[in-house]
Amino acid sequence: MAMSEITDLRNIALVGHGDAGKTTLVETILFKAKATTRLGEIDAGSAICDSEPDEKERKNSIDSALVFCNWKDKTVNIIDTPGYPDFTGEALACLPAVETALVTINASAGIMVNTRKMWDALVKQNISRLIVINKMDLPNIKLAELLKSIQDAFGQNCLPVVFPVGAGESLSGVVNLLDTPVDKIPAEIQSDAAPWKEKFIESVVEVEDKLLNKYLDGQKISVEELSAALSKSILEKKVIPIFCVSSAKQIGVDELMDFIVRYCPSPKEVELIKGVNPLSEENPEVSLERTPTSPFSAQVFKSITDPFVGKISYLKIFSGTLKPDITVLNSRFKREQKIGKLVKMFGKDQKPVKQSICGDIVCLTKVDDIVVSDTLCSEENPVEYPKIKFPQPMVSLAIEPKSKADEKRLSSSLAKLADSDPTFKITREAQTHELVVVGMSSLHLDIVLARLKRRYDVQVVTKQPKIPYKETISSKAEGHHKHKKQTGGHGQYGEVYLKVEPLPHGEGFKFEKEIFGGSIPNQYIPAVEKGVKEVMNNGVIAGYQMVDVQVTVFDGSYHDVDSSEASFKIAGSKAFQNAVSNAKAVLLEPIVNIEVSVPAKFLGSITGDLPSRRGRITGMDSLGDYQVIKATVPLGEVSNYSTELRSITAGEGHYTIELSHYDVVPRKVQEEIVAKAKKAKEEE
Repeated sequence: MAMSEITDLRNIALVGHGDAGKTTLVETILFKAKATTRLGEIDAGSAICDSEPDEKERKNSIDSALVFCNWKDKTVNIIDTPGYPDFTGEALACLPAVETALVTINASAGIMVNTRKMWDALVKQNISRLIVINKMDLPNIKLAELLKSIQDAFGQNCLPVVFPVGAGESLSGVVNLLDTPVDKIPAEIQSDAAPWKEKFIESVVEVEDKLLNKYLDGQKISVEELSAALSKSILEKKVIPIFCVSSAKQIGVDELMDFIVRYCPSPKEVELIKGVNPLSEENPEVSLERTPTSPFSAQVFKSITDPFVGKISYLKIFSGTLKPDITVLNSRFKREQKIGKLVKMFGKDQKPVKQSICGDIVCLTKVDDIVVSDTLCSEENPVEYPKIKFPQPMVSLAIEPKSKADEKRLSSSLAKLADSDPTFKITREAQTHELVVVGMSSLHLDIVLARLKRRYDVQVVTKQPKIPYKETISSKAEGHHKHKKQTGGHGQYGEVYLKVEPLPHGEGFKFEKEIFGGSIPNQYIPAVEKGVKEVMNNGVIAGYQMVDVQVTVFDGSYHDVDSSEASFKIAGSKAFQNAVSNAKAVLLEPIVNIEVSVPAKFLGSITGDLPSRRGRITGMDSLGDYQVIKATVPLGEVSNYSTELRSITAGEGHYTIELSHYDVVPRKVQEEIVAKAKKAKEEE
């Protein structure tokens, strides 16, 4: 698989919604390219790109997978990405590694949720794209309607170039409209296909005024001129070619691959990626030429950790040449990194390589401290490329180890899973003392925790995370407690008078003393404060941390023999509880800013639903075909919003949240929370 020229390389990613047939299409490409000797099948569990046990069990892709093949003297790296929104992070991570994306659409189902999401991501990252309408062999295909919906959604520059002859059971082949004269188009599709051919050529020649004038004057345009214009059109996204294929019947696949190696951009042709010098305080911009002799630079876009294979890091080389057993600079922690052997991944199989040139995708094995988004570069020419952006995970679960054995391995095993999946997060909630995992959806978390068990033999118990409420007071009050206990020897004695008052939001806790006449000796004051803090941490109303309270100790009494720090700690905690009970204690709840993005048809449903959750809509905006509703809402009202939004919008909506502030819980809601907390405590 050695390459001498960067122009002989094509990097493509198959993206789109689930059930579009991306994995089957990859299998067909590999078989036709003679990279495999048999067709892998998803149902049989033999698909090269679905190698994980959970992928075989569920019969859909969960991870992205890399394969490669030769097609007409060109090396083609192919990344098969998962199609369901739960695993969008895997697909988005691969986009910086390719120059062309194949937006794959199920001919029967049409444009679906993740088709739009991935299209938007491709537009933002300015990646060239083709549209592949797969499964043309399915029944009830309405191609004219589908082409119209594609143009309505993605633009009038989306035009078919490979047109089907028949559809469903009668699908017999395809015609490349670019290469086929009008009079050679089969009679049964002549009236449908000929106008598309004309539109396609018109759109291609529009990229150059000279060529357009020649076309309008009726002059003959050479194959070379048209080819050059088409390549430029695809590179500049002026034309988005559409291909009709059936991967199951192996129809249209040759035409698709011929087009890719002939017209789609090589890594040499796309715009240089810009980075900064991480070793300079000014961080000046750096752009390295995309040639094999340039200084080396690459970025990690995917990482996997397997208990048997170890860690594998996937790199896109942006400049220079990489060889095994060399030292490079890791820009993240600005120190040298030793590189071992290089491999090309073919599904889960590793193929050793002696070197890899810029533009290629290669993998490193067993380099444990490399993570996704890391830039590796030469020490003489340091550069750091922009970090890959991932969607913010929104669905949380609190977890506990199922046994002592699980507890020992839990943290390290979770860290390895998070290292492989940037959309899987682990946090230790200081307030609720829970270990919380966060993912893209309930399904995503189910998959991750199943892998935790299968790969690392660690089992956990899950539950809904506690909402991190807080407690505070709303008025001034005084409290008193005398702790007196007589035992066989020294007794216990401590009396404390204190007052409490609310502090402004965010002030936390203040402790003052106004003791006169030595009613409480100075050595016991810290014990009083310690007793107050313990109550503050554990709460008075419902067991949540208290905040924004000032406590002032102003009187008390002691006993020369029986008083001790322990006695005053107890007296202080009881006096504080007494004061809080008189100070109109209230619960505070976290309020989040939420942005919900939905197709316009669901706008009314969302604007009606959010107020029912005690939300307050603060604004609305349009983003293409989507409406964005901005609101503030209590976190407790949207703790399961991922599932509920999916139900309301048939999976087409998505949202983001971030903490805004804390606010007082309404009295009725507070009573419910307190009752629930009391019941939970009784059941412990």
